[in-house]
Amino acid sequence: MATAELRSTAGVAVVSATILASTIGFLDASVVSVAIPAIGADLHAGVGALQWVVTGYLVTVAALLLVAGGLSDRYGRRRLLVAGLILTLAASVLCALANSVGLLIAARILQGVGGALTVPSSLALLNATLRPEDRARGIGLWAGLATLGMAIGPYAGGWLVDHASWQWLFLLNLPLGIAALLVLRHVKESLDENASGRLDLVGAVLTVVGFGGIIYALTEGSAHGWSRPAVVPAGVIGLVCVAALFPLESRRRAPVIRLRLFKSRQFDAINLSTLLFYAALGGAGYILYLQLELQLNYTATAAGAALIPSTVVFLLISPLSGALVARAGPRWMMAIGIALVGLGFVYLTNLGPGSTYLGGLLPGILLEGVGLGIAVTPLTAAVLAAVDNADLGEASAINNTVARIGGVAAIALIPTLAGGAGLSLKETISSGYRPAMLAAAALCFAAAAVAAVFVSKAAGVVAPRIAPAPPHGCIAECLPSPLESGSASDR
Repeated sequence: MATAELRSTAGVAVVSATILASTIGFLDASVVSVAIPAIGADLHAGVGALQWVVTGYLVTVAALLLVAGGLSDRYGRRRLLVAGLILTLAASVLCALANSVGLLIAARILQGVGGALTVPSSLALLNATLRPEDRARGIGLWAGLATLGMAIGPYAGGWLVDHASWQWLFLLNLPLGIAALLVLRHVKESLDENASGRLDLVGAVLTVVGFGGIIYALTEGSAHGWSRPAVVPAGVIGLVCVAALFPLESRRRAPVIRLRLFKSRQFDAINLSTLLFYAALGGAGYILYLQLELQLNYTATAAGAALIPSTVVFLLISPLSGALVARAGPRWMMAIGIALVGLGFVYLTNLGPGSTYLGGLLPGILLEGVGLGIAVTPLTAAVLAAVDNADLGEASAINNTVARIGGVAAIALIPTLAGGAGLSLKETISSGYRPAMLAAAALCFAAAAVAAVFVSKAAGVVAPRIAPAPPHGCIAECLPSPLESGSASDR
């Protein structure tokens, strides 16, 4: 397809649609965390059900992400983006209308399907629409404005919870989605003309059932007890499906996951570090919001605003980190940055009733922001440098999925860290906050150790123009890499 200038109608439209779609994805994934206490009180929901309100969306996106990337390349990125936006908007309305926690969880899972269609198609469409000399600038605009939306999203969501109701939080997407659909009318279709062969339906089913079964077992077992009848069978089925992926995918012409990428020790080490790091971020972000609201009596608005300084610090430091990684290499920048985040979590373990914002919270989240600013850019650059150019999209999608799964699993296990099943949400946070933050810190230190020992220290890694920012409480919905899900021909 013919490419467009950034300042053309098509260029402005595709950048705008990408920013709007990324902001919608962030809102769907993480802003709901500030509303969890209100949802629990209104729908009389227990800890396990409330976890599913958060993780139902996250695990659906993670399970379908790789499949959706193949669909967008094959059937059209604009078409899949439009379908994903429409499905997301419809599911958002269903979330707002839900009068029981079961209906809300079902609507959230439907939202996850829409999110999975939206995430890989949006940036691939931007990459394919803009002419090569304008792509870096377009990606920079997308990253900067989308991150700004991430910073104000929790505050806006909290304000709606406090001044209207939690239902209005889910309607925050409607004007953004409608605007994205309107501007997409000025963007032409894009697909990978080299895509051939059948879709890997077997791999897709194994991925969905595998991840879904494991997360179901972790969530239900942690919240309600590991002896519940469905917990062990679901976990076993999930593990069997994930294990079956390896021999089956190695024989597929167009597999969901290209297993040959895992022959690189560098690629494996970065993904292991990612899994541990983003598990820490996901669990800590989720429980920190609840600690602020349930133990420190913050309003939802105040809780949403309280963590904004971390994002601001990230935005200030990340460009400097990108400039350094080509000279210093990713190893020590990843290790130091991740370890600083862990130290921030150690500091935050003392946050409790009576803590002040300036003394109890702000130093910890500022340390976290510094660590994120140092670590995220080299991590993103290193995972792309570990593979050949033809595998950039696949490598980024795998790393993104690993991050999402890590965050979901950490959230699922929080009741176990609280000391057992059957506790109320407030009891879970009261007894589980400190152990959860210590566990998050330990995961960070483990991730830093993996990076220090196994990631190459070689310099010359080219960093993306702006690294994706991992938002609080929604690590599984971290913004995708600028190279994600575009075909080699597009790049």
